This record gives sequence, structure tokens and C-alpha cells, in this order.
Amino acid sequence: MAQIELLLPKMGESVAEATIIKWVKSEGEAVKADEPIIEIATDKVDSEVPSPEDGVLLKCLVKEGDVVQVGQPIAIIQTGAAEAPVVAVAPVAATTAPAAVPMADIPFVPAAEASAPIVSGDRFYSPLVKNMAKSEGITQAELDAIPGTGQGGRVTKDDLKNYLSTRGQKPAVSAPAPVATAPSAPAPEAAPAKEAPKKASISVNGNDEIVQMDRMRKLIADHMVMSKHVSPHVTSYVEADMTNVVMWREKVKKSFETKEKTKLTFTPIFIEAVAKAIKDFPGVNASVDGDKIILRGDINIGMATALPSGNLIVPVIKNADQLNLVGIAKKVNDLADRARNNKLSPDEIQGGTYTLTNVGSFGNVMGTPIINQPQVAILAVGAIRKKPAVIETPAGDFIGIRHMMFLSHSYDHRIVDGALGGMFVRRVADYLENWDVNRDI
Repeated sequence: MAQIELLLPKMGESVAEATIIKWVKSEGEAVKADEPIIEIATDKVDSEVPSPEDGVLLKCLVKEGDVVQVGQPIAIIQTGAAEAPVVAVAPVAATTAPAAVPMADIPFVPAAEASAPIVSGDRFYSPLVKNMAKSEGITQAELDAIPGTGQGGRVTKDDLKNYLSTRGQKPAVSAPAPVATAPSAPAPEAAPAKEAPKKASISVNGNDEIVQMDRMRKLIADHMVMSKHVSPHVTSYVEADMTNVVMWREKVKKSFETKEKTKLTFTPIFIEAVAKAIKDFPGVNASVDGDKIILRGDINIGMATALPSGNLIVPVIKNADQLNLVGIAKKVNDLADRARNNKLSPDEIQGGTYTLTNVGSFGNVMGTPIINQPQVAILAVGAIRKKPAVIETPAGDFIGIRHMMFLSHSYDHRIVDGALGGMFVRRVADYLENWDVNRDI
């Protein structure tokens, strides 16, 4: 009987580790090729790892709750083949269930961060920890000195947060006073150390219900707090006349669905306008790495999608500027449907360079979205409402009923100033207002 090692497979460009959630199969139980044997979770998605061959799960090498590195053996499977030396097999992960996103989509590590494990001396650091350390200005020597509570002394995200909350509070060591032969100026007083922010005390009474955050909600919460901490947010607003878009969509939506076998929503129209505006103002399609600005060559637009659980995930439409409206519509509907049914793969929620969120789908007229790091801007579109508006014509101005919508553009003021952020959202509105009502599908 041959034995093979099952390795933790690679699940995305920036994913270096995963947490073992649950063993689907037990030791001694028969498994079939491509049958899931273990459930894992990364900072991006939940996933199942299938068996590479028919056989028996001989030994589980890791326990539920363990954090395992990509490429690490997680199980030994005994097959019915002739005796052979143990070989390493890394299967491709099966279809996955989403883990997080905020508008948030879940954070991904910039291209500058390697997807392979990062090691300093004998100590491993995940790309997420390294990225957090860089954004906080923590040196490698400082990072190496932080006690780790993870497996094998690994520094976790929580370890880093705890360190940051007490950073700079070490008591100053006083040096012996020199023997002075003449009066000298008094030494300046040392600035008092900043106190860590205190949590508000929460009182609970008998009518309250305490609900534990699920893993996805914890990731969203951490990502949102990190984004507000990293980026100084500014939001610009524009009100757009959507009458041409509404009239055109109403005219073509039935024939579009008959011809293309998919529905035409407003989202593909918004994405097309955003992609065009990014080409005009590429400065919003960027990331910040220290004192460097990374201008993204691809236009990959994430769309915040509400899940049945109440959480959000952000699937990404890659190279949106290279797709026509039909292609964008099919991508939007496919990704949204599979997101709601937990069928997204890890690569489909990675690599976004700009994000769109539709707060209007909940009846909201505008919002102040939080930037999906490491991007530098995000656009929220509000509900389309009929309103009286001034219409300018060569014959004079008059009041008419128009379909109006607010666009809210939040951007990172470190590299996007009011001029760029404001001109960009105005350009998106221009593309929507100047929509050709006679456009062919």
C-alpha cells in the first residue's frame, strides 16, 4: 500500500497560511478522489481541500484551530497502489465559500509583498503582519522583538495590535547627572507618553442579547478600522441626472435579457462609466507603499455584494475597461450570484484596484464608504429618485421631473487631493448624464 502526503495548497497570490476549521473525514475513513476531507479558512475565503486519490485517511497531521503554512503537510493518505515512497501532492483547492469583505472586501497584500512566507532569521511572518508593520513604521528589529502567541512563536495580527496599543509607553531611563562647575540651562522636559485609547465600558442588562461575531464579521471589522487608521478619508459628492440612463435601460432591458440570457441592471452601466473615468484620471487607480505611489496598470473594479448572512464580499471584475457592456453585465451577474451562493474562488476577490458600492440598493440616497485597502478610492452610488430639477435649453430654463442620483466618492488624501477626487466623480457623472438613448445593445 502506498502513502502520499497531502500538502496545504496555494489558494491565492497573497495567501501564505490558513486556519484549520474542521476535519470532514476522520482517521481510518475511506476517501475518494476530489472528495473534500478538510475545511480551511484564510483571511480571504473559506475553502475545502479535496483528496488527490482514492484511499484511506491514514493520519491527520494538524488539529482544528491550527494555523498552517502553504505547502505544509496536513495529512497522510494511504492508497491502494503498489508500495512506493511517500511523495508530496498539493491538490488544487475546491470551490470555495467567501470569507470577508467590506465594502470591504477582504484585504489583499500589495504586489510589493511576496506571496511566499516571509522569514527573518528563524521566524516566520505572514504578509498581512509584514504589511501592517510597514504601515505602522515598525522596523524589522522591533518586529523581531515582539513576543508571538501563534504556533511556534509566530507573531499574529493580534500580537501586533497589542504591541501598538502600548508602544511608546516604556518608562524613560534617566542618565546620571553630570558634575557641573557652572550653571547650565535646565534640560527640556520629556513629552509624556501617549496613553492607549480606552474602550468604552459596556453595561449589559437582562433584556440584552450577546451575539458572538462570526469570523467574517471580525475580518470586516479589523479591515475597516485599519483602513480608517491608515488613510485620511475625504468624500466628495455629485448629483447626476440619470434620466437618459433610466429611459434607455427601460427601453432595452427585455430585449437584452432575451438576447443575452442575463438581466441588465444599473451596476454594469456604473462600472463602465467608472472604468472610462479611471482612464481619464488614473491617479485614483493606485496604492500607497510608504513614500511611493503605485499606479496600477490594470483596471480591476470590485463590486461590494451583500450576502444572505448580512456580511459583504467584494468580487472583482478584472480588466473592466477591456469589456463591453454585455461582457460587464454577464460578469456582474455571474459573480454576484456565485457570491451569494458561496461559490467564489480566491482569485475572484483579489487584485481589485478600485471599488464600487451601491448603497442605493438599500434605499439610501448617499453614503460615506470606507476605502478598501490597499486601494485609494471607492465610489458609492445612491438610490435613483424622481425629483423636480431645472432643465437648461436654448429656449430658456424650465422645471421638469428628472431621475436624479447622488455619487459619493471617498478617497485617500495622502495622494488624492480634492481636485483629483472631485474631478473624477464629476467625470463619472458626465458619462452617465450624456448616455446615448439610441445606443445599441
